[in-house]
Amino acid sequence: MQDTKTAGPESSAVRVALWRAMHVETDPPPHVFEDLLGLRLAAPDENWRHRPDMDPDGTKPFRASIVARARFIEDLVIERAGEGVSQYVILGAGLDTFAQRRPDIASHLRLFEIDQPGPQAWKRRRLIDLGFGVPECVRLVPVDFEAGEPWRRRLTDAGFDAVQPAIIVSTGVSMYLSKEANLAALRNVAAMMAPGSTFAMTFLLPLELADPDVRPGLAHLIRDGAVRRLASIA
Repeated sequence: MQDTKTAGPESSAVRVALWRAMHVETDPPPHVFEDLLGLRLAAPDENWRHRPDMDPDGTKPFRASIVARARFIEDLVIERAGEGVSQYVILGAGLDTFAQRRPDIASHLRLFEIDQPGPQAWKRRRLIDLGFGVPECVRLVPVDFEAGEPWRRRLTDAGFDAVQPAIIVSTGVSMYLSKEANLAALRNVAAMMAPGSTFAMTFLLPLELADPDVRPGLAHLIRDGAVRRLASIA
C-alpha cells in the first residue's frame, strides 16, 4: 500500500469510486448500485473517463465485480442492522460513502472506518470541504496494517465494544497486503467476533486460477501496479 505519510487517496480507492460512477453513467438501468458521491470525493480531472483503466468495455467485468460486492455488503449491513447489530467496521474504507448516502441506516450504527492515516486525513478534509463533515456516528480510525500496529486497541479506544456483535467487512484490501499483514488482520478480526457478529471479505485468486475472461485485464492491472501482489494466506 502507499506510504501512509502521502496525502491524498490511494489510487485503488479512486479507481473503485470511478468504476462505481461509471456503472451509473455507462451501464443500462436498472443499476445494481448507485454511487456518484465517491466521484465527487475523488474529484478527478475532467478527462478521467479517457483513462486506460476506465475503458467501458475492457473494464466491464471488473466494474461488475465492484458494484456487485458493494451491493452485497450494503444489503448485508442493512439486514444485520435490522436485526439489532449496531456496530459496523470497514477495514480499508477508502472512499466509502455509506454514511453519506444512507444516513437513515448509518445514524443508528457506530460506524468505524479504518484506513491509512494520510488518505484518511485527506478524506476528512474532503468531506468537510464538500459540506458533509464527519457524522457523529462515524469514527475514523487511522491504521497502517503493514506496520503491525495494535489496531484492535485503537478500535476499542474509538468506542468499539468487543462484547457486542458487529458487522466487519474487508473488500478490496487483502490483495494489497503482505501475507503477514493479512494473517495479523484476520487474527485481530477473529478476536473481535462476539457472538452474533458477521465478517465478509473479498480476495483475488492467483492469476492462473482466475477466470480466463478476466486474466488479461488482471495481468494488466498487476503490471501497472494497480494490484501489487496477489497475497496468499494459505
